[in-house]
Amino acid sequence: MIVKLLHDKGLRSEHANTIACLTIGLSVASWVTSMKVEPAGIDRADRWGIFIATWPATWFGLGQALARYESADESHGDM
Repeated sequence: MIVKLLHDKGLRSEHANTIACLTIGLSVASWVTSMKVEPAGIDRADRWGIFIATWPATWFGLGQALARYESADESHGDM
């Protein structure tokens, strides 16, 4: 149901997979930025990096769900 809603709103599997790849870079960038800017040191930088590093798996999973929905949509015609 959520996948259908997102698909109807225009989100495609390519979009979700692209966002997943971008969040990997964002995780590294946030870690480096936190290391250099915040006085809290490596502990906080690690927390930021790990927090953002959980996002790619979510987006890749959503991309897979959308890809399956799109292939089923092509097989059965418009739903």
